[in-house]
Amino acid sequence: MVTFELLKDKGILVVMPHGPLKAEDFANLAKEVDPYIEEKGKLNGLMLCPGDKFPGWDNFAAMLAHFKFVKNHHRKIRKVAAVTDSKFLAFAPKIAQHFVKAEVKHFDSKDKAKAMEWLSEK
Repeated sequence: MVTFELLKDKGILVVMPHGPLKAEDFANLAKEVDPYIEEKGKLNGLMLCPGDKFPGWDNFAAMLAHFKFVKNHHRKIRKVAAVTDSKFLAFAPKIAQHFVKAEVKHFDSKDKAKAMEWLSEK
């Protein structure tokens, strides 16, 4: 399950997974951000707050929905901040930079405000 908040005044989507990701999580994200992107042209930032570990996917359909969401949106997001204390997830942005257009950066969970500031920079 994923909870999220679109900060329309900043153009930043904050995503917080809670347990295994489901296909409908990505459909719900798209319903929220697609109209915003259509109106504004892009998101300034995406803040991912997965906690201390990646929660995984509920099933294969959820994994495919996740990959499809990334494929359909990564060119429309300027920056991605991964906010986590996980050692593995801290390394993930280095890998992600090879697959997405957005600038990707890691922040420790105590630095969430710094992550928001970085995402807000033009």
